[in-house]
Amino acid sequence: MLEGMAQDPNDSPGTERGPTPPAGPPAETIPPALAAPLQEFLRSLEQDRSSHTIRGYGGDLEDLARFVVGRGRHQWSEVVLTDLRAWLGAQHRAGAAPASLQRRTSAARGFYRWLVREQLVGSDIASSLSSPKVPRRLPPDVGQEDIAQMFRAAIDRAGEPEAGVLGLRDVAILEVLYGSGVRVAELCGLDVDDVDRTRGTIRVLGKGNKERSVPLGDPAMDALDRWLGRRGEVATDSSGPAVFLGSRGGRIDQRVVRRLVHRALEAVPEAPNVGPHGLRHAMATHLLEGGADLRSVQEMLGHASLATTQIYTHVSSERLRQAFRQAHPRA
Repeated sequence: MLEGMAQDPNDSPGTERGPTPPAGPPAETIPPALAAPLQEFLRSLEQDRSSHTIRGYGGDLEDLARFVVGRGRHQWSEVVLTDLRAWLGAQHRAGAAPASLQRRTSAARGFYRWLVREQLVGSDIASSLSSPKVPRRLPPDVGQEDIAQMFRAAIDRAGEPEAGVLGLRDVAILEVLYGSGVRVAELCGLDVDDVDRTRGTIRVLGKGNKERSVPLGDPAMDALDRWLGRRGEVATDSSGPAVFLGSRGGRIDQRVVRRLVHRALEAVPEAPNVGPHGLRHAMATHLLEGGADLRSVQEMLGHASLATTQIYTHVSSERLRQAFRQAHPRA
């Protein structure tokens, strides 16, 4: 249930505890001639890649560097295509998932494109690397009635005396996530000036630092207004312009939002316990079921490619087929 949802003692950045990543071989096993270009490449990504992507690429390429050292290579110019293929093959035999192999291949390709551009190697040996196809999977389906029950429970909880002002914040977070379909990182990055009450929109900074304007319905905007009207009760000198704050006044952490969504959905007995991305998927599916065109949904979600948005049509089509089989006299 939602018990304690608005008063989580860990509800502030800096108090979260995630899984400790496994320790790899010591960094000094990578010669400077390999390590220096690698670090410079990672710094070059800071303008248009997320910190999560940069960390992932960094771990992958450090692993590659150690692998090629084991094969007697001490300069990136000494590495050959068979080294890269052997590295990926070793990852596959060790049980790496297709998505992990795809990311490592992408890291190697991007790195070698950069090495060629910086004239540190003579040719792009990684361009011919192939990676496994990763099937696109949607999280378990959250139905419209599930969403309605989730909001009823969250609003009831926010009305209880012990919920306090954070109960209003929690409802606003749920409303904005489902109402706009924004990613959790985009929600946590919202500033007060990004909310345009007159137009009923929020300005979002998405992947690749691409900005987009996303409409909000009246329930979401009203919930946001109620929270912003009392945000000052939580705000501190360190709050800055952040819309959503943790209980200690700092900008809310993504893991806090994920935990909040999981708890909210626990109030719905039959609903799958998905996180914020599940609400994003639900919003897209429900829009298409309601007759929205695919291009509009693409723009709201901030997808670079229409093909990414088209996966939601499969869910809607399957529901249509189920309804047909259940209701049509000659199905």
